[in-house]
Amino acid sequence: MHATRSTPTTTRRWFTSLAALGGLAALATRATAQIAPAGPPHSRGPGQPPTPEQMAQAIDQRISRLIKAVDGTPEQKDRLVKLAQAAMADMLPLRAQRMAGRKKGMDLLAASSIDRNALERLRQEQSSLADSMSKRMVQQMADSAEVLTPAQRAKLAERMHQRGVHGHGPGHRGGMGFGGGWGGGFGE
Repeated sequence: MHATRSTPTTTRRWFTSLAALGGLAALATRATAQIAPAGPPHSRGPGQPPTPEQMAQAIDQRISRLIKAVDGTPEQKDRLVKLAQAAMADMLPLRAQRMAGRKKGMDLLAASSIDRNALERLRQEQSSLADSMSKRMVQQMADSAEVLTPAQRAKLAERMHQRGVHGHGPGHRGGMGFGGGWGGGFGE
């Protein structure tokens, strides 16, 4: 038995693979607010969240592209879809809480006098909520990573690296976050 040495290159590959797989977690949150609606372009009004059917269709389409890109199996696709749908179901209430907190914060800042204690309580609540969301996303990443083979994870990580963090190509300087590049590009 030999010890495995962790080099900067292997560590970087591991983190890159993990970040690439984070896109499946991002599906859960992006599907609630940022995906293009399935169906006609005007099938929902501005600011209206997509329907559960639209979210399910978007998850299926994105995972289909992922599976095609990594030469995955139908069984892997089914497992990934189920995991993403479970994460989405867990994230929807958290997203609703986050949006309610945002509105509360705007109301506090628009008040005739500023209640700094209430703002601090809200900040703490929102920080705790963000931590809960982050934990769920990491759980989703790990669960999804276990569905793919090491070779598929490496292939996905390489594809994500080639496309850049957010799918805009190398050198694009976008915001930080797990899996922002999963918005498209697979199967193109």
